Amino acid sequence: NPVNSNVRAGSSPALSTKASSIEEAFFVLINNNKWALIVSAIKNMGTFVITKRFNDEYKFVFASRKGKTIFTSLSYELKFEGEEAIENFKANTDLATFLKFRSTNGRYYFKVLLEGVHFATSRKYTTELRLEKGINEIVKYASISDVLDFSSNDVIFTE
Repeated sequence: NPVNSNVRAGSSPALSTKASSIEEAFFVLINNNKWALIVSAIKNMGTFVITKRFNDEYKFVFASRKGKTIFTSLSYELKFEGEEAIENFKANTDLATFLKFRSTNGRYYFKVLLEGVHFATSRKYTTELRLEKGINEIVKYASISDVLDFSSNDVIFTE
């Protein structure tokens, strides 16, 4: 979901933005001192990001090194269930199966299965090559990725 906010970044003019990627969302949510560390983590590997849905269930996304969402998990009633699912996936990435599909509008996506059980669904891709790049990003970086928790409802910036 896009984030609306006004923030001042260093000497940059105030930004009024709708964040369209994970990287931009971190910029809106995190103050200037932490921004460089989070961008560095994203640039060097993927990142699991835990958030809370409007129905109070938890989900996580796996974001690429460039901050784009690669897949979104199923919902979890309790946060620790999602955290355990992430750790299990990181430990068993080599056992993951990727089922590829093409939607009725011609876009490509995949479902991630772990030990035969549906684990997550990818975003939609315009080409098979981009879909393959998304899968390769998971295979290469998921096991060494950091986990960020943005599931609390704390207000970071006030208007």
